[in-house]
Amino acid sequence: MSDGKLEKMDKDFSPQVDVLIPETEALTKEGRLNEAIEKLLSLEKQARNAADQASTGRILVHIIKLCRQVNDWKLMYEEIILLSKKHGQLKAATTKMVQEAMSYLDSTPDMETKLELINTLRTVTDGKIYVEVERARITRMLSKIREDEGKITEAADILQELQVETFGSMDKREKVIFILEQMRLCLAKHDYVRTQIISKKINTKFFQDKENEDLKLKFYDLMIQHALHEQQYLNVHKFYKQVYDSVSIKDDDSKWREVLQNTVLFIILSPYDNEQSDLLHRLYEDPKLALIPQYKELTKCFVTSELMRWSQIEQTYGPLLSQSPAFNKKSEEGKERMKELHSRVIEHNIRVIAKYYTRITTTRLTQLLDLTEKDTEEFLSKLVVSKTIYARIDRSSNIVNFQTKMDANQILNNWSSDINSLLNLVEKTCHLISKEEMVHSIAKVK
Repeated sequence: MSDGKLEKMDKDFSPQVDVLIPETEALTKEGRLNEAIEKLLSLEKQARNAADQASTGRILVHIIKLCRQVNDWKLMYEEIILLSKKHGQLKAATTKMVQEAMSYLDSTPDMETKLELINTLRTVTDGKIYVEVERARITRMLSKIREDEGKITEAADILQELQVETFGSMDKREKVIFILEQMRLCLAKHDYVRTQIISKKINTKFFQDKENEDLKLKFYDLMIQHALHEQQYLNVHKFYKQVYDSVSIKDDDSKWREVLQNTVLFIILSPYDNEQSDLLHRLYEDPKLALIPQYKELTKCFVTSELMRWSQIEQTYGPLLSQSPAFNKKSEEGKERMKELHSRVIEHNIRVIAKYYTRITTTRLTQLLDLTEKDTEEFLSKLVVSKTIYARIDRSSNIVNFQTKMDANQILNNWSSDINSLLNLVEKTCHLISKEEMVHSIAKVK
């Protein structure tokens, strides 16, 4: 059976096995374990050669049980390896033996014995597809032991040996649990690149089923940790939004408030682009946001095309923001995010000014932004480079020009459009005058 071909059973050894099992149990109780195993091995060979899977499996399991009864763990390890290496050993029988040995892992007398049994089973299951699920579970146990010992890197490396996404016999939910564990350990050892790679193995459509919501929340919690480290605030917002859309979160009043608050904070921290603007406006329309008035007002500040004074923002929303872990003033990350928020307020103000002004002096611009001339120029340059706005600074005359230069075709097109609009208005006006004259002439006749 080791070549993967199905063999027809030549003979059924079940009657012989039924007789031998009680006999060997009696021998074991008399202290003659080796003699009992010899008898079982003799019958195992006959059953294996006759391709009797059921009988072979029963014999293999019974040998392991006898070793367990007398607590001879060393002999058990030897027998597991010996039986798995027998020529033409049946796959189903090996699987039963491995599963039986796994059931003893929780009843080992000490950690050393448990580790020895785990290593024996890992050796036996190595490279065998038909026991890949059992190997994965044993490996996870070993990884947990190493983690409990404080060896995070070793635990992560052990678990990363498994490519569970390729296991055909493993349940999809169990696969996701393994991958999430791999992600968690990678984050614990600060391997953020590998965490990102492993996260791609999970198809997020799997989380659409309600029964998988617990795994969904765990997955997005890990992704939020990763995105926060990478300072990918837009991704943090998206992950919080996925959490917010979960049924269990929306039904819990205390949970959805906290998640929605974080969703607001990280969307306003995200650098401006079309996607960020769209997500911000959608969030502003959320009816539940009205139940958190201060966060609604904060969102409104960034949605409305009006200037914001940083001093007023800090005074009004400073105490509110300091309550959030994201803006904790005691941590370096919190201080950094507060600076980032200041930058977003300045960038918003520059976009508003560019919308309402075609030309403005640098002196007036610095007054509106509450910045020094150097800082004003730095923020302006950053927005121009990112193509958020168009601006040109004339240093000799201290004027900033926000008007885009147009070529001859654009100017002509604009002029033509303006003339058409003017002629339409004149025509409409003439029509209205004629209408009024007709109404008055009819009134005079009457």
